[in-house]
Amino acid sequence: MTADDDTIELDPIVEPVPRSKWAWLTPDRPPRRGRRAAWGGFAGMMLAFAGIFGAGAGIGLLAGAPALPSLDATHLQATGPKAAAMTRSTPTRIRIPAIRVSAPMMAVGLATDGTIGTPPLADANLAAWYSGGPAPGENGPAIVVGHVDGPKGESVFYNLGRVKPGDKIELQLADGKVALFTAYSVESYPKGKFPGDRIFGDYSRPGLRLITCGGKFVGGSTGYADNVVVYATLTSRG
Repeated sequence: MTADDDTIELDPIVEPVPRSKWAWLTPDRPPRRGRRAAWGGFAGMMLAFAGIFGAGAGIGLLAGAPALPSLDATHLQATGPKAAAMTRSTPTRIRIPAIRVSAPMMAVGLATDGTIGTPPLADANLAAWYSGGPAPGENGPAIVVGHVDGPKGESVFYNLGRVKPGDKIELQLADGKVALFTAYSVESYPKGKFPGDRIFGDYSRPGLRLITCGGKFVGGSTGYADNVVVYATLTSRG
């Protein structure tokens, strides 16, 4: 209020800066309670899944092959009783009998460009677990990635799009235990349109996400046009 009149001077209105719903994934903000601090690394992973691996999950050598069809996202949910979470242990091998996968595993983090690391392209039968998130059997979604193809032809996840709900996925762990998962949905999304909440957000049970590229090979920094995601839930432990 001024000395000459009764006019009230108000401070200018400052509009709040919009905050992304994914802001909790950035390193400058702690993760939500109950989630591992390591998931802060998914700030970079968001970039990875906006164009997952770029051309890194395959080189288009077998472009046009029918093994990775364009799938409609069914968005099925995990149902039934959930197995109790397991103690964290590094996965050493993955088996998917339905598509004849039996492969050793390595751990990866984030690459220097902020995208998720991948196995060497030259090793066709090698999958990778993202070690910045839950391990298979821990509460939350464990992330496992693999290539579609490489210099020698088909790679470990070439047939991932052929997995069906009900198929079994077995992860052998370094502590000698086995985490047995059951697939409940197989989905594909155009790169840049991945459903982050669906892929990363379910901490209601121990889960698994198997991810590779699929669809048409378009080359350049995109590689394959789509991402293929298999969703599974822990159903047995041994």
